[in-house]
Amino acid sequence: MTSPARFDVSKVIPMLEDVHARLASVTVECLPYQTFIERYDRPYTLFYLDPPYWACEGDYGPGLFERADFERLESLLRGLSGRFIMSLNDVPEVREIFGAFRIEEAGTTYSVHKGPQKKAAELIIQGP
Repeated sequence: MTSPARFDVSKVIPMLEDVHARLASVTVECLPYQTFIERYDRPYTLFYLDPPYWACEGDYGPGLFERADFERLESLLRGLSGRFIMSLNDVPEVREIFGAFRIEEAGTTYSVHKGPQKKAAELIIQGP
């Protein structure tokens, strides 16, 4: 027995119309995080930050995010006018660097890597 295809071409046009409507007023930027945060920080801004995991800094390419960027990011976030939510892996170094902010534990499952899914601990860091 075979199951139906997960992709239904007859639904593409309505999906694209929905996406177009939702993104009509969205600005997409490709900037270094410091520039982006400084440009858009306002008292009413909420940033969602998803930097590379600790010990995975090079996963997105060489020189894009380095270990020292965690401390630079923490310093930048301390001076925000707006607010932020950030997710990172749960390691002692992350807890230490971002310890001035509210930290909540969250369980997740890593499924991107090859092999079986892996249970993992994440941190949801919020501020100010």
